Amino acid sequence: MCGILFVLHTGIQWEYLPQELGFGSGMTCWRRLAAWNEAGVWDQLHAVLLTKLRVAKQLDWSRAVIDSSHVRAARRRPKADRARSAVHVQAANTTSWPTGRASRSRCR
Repeated sequence: MCGILFVLHTGIQWEYLPQELGFGSGMTCWRRLAAWNEAGVWDQLHAVLLTKLRVAKQLDWSRAVIDSSHVRAARRRPKADRARSAVHVQAANTTSWPTGRASRSRCR
């Protein structure tokens, strides 16, 4: 757990987790994080902590912030198909004009 928190707090890469800290290898910490995430451990831990804080009246919502990266956006309704023109007209090119000596590159 301490290795996971250290990496998440410092932002270092998992593989560079210092062995001297005694947290185990970075790859082991990463695998544990992934396994615990898939098992729902973090959601359960979050719920337990919120419950304990509510009971102790320790939640201060006056400083709460909603971050759009963590809040799912509302889904939009499908757009109606736009009316498409039945006639395809090519616009005139205003940057060049055809010449008899135009060359084409053989490289493609």
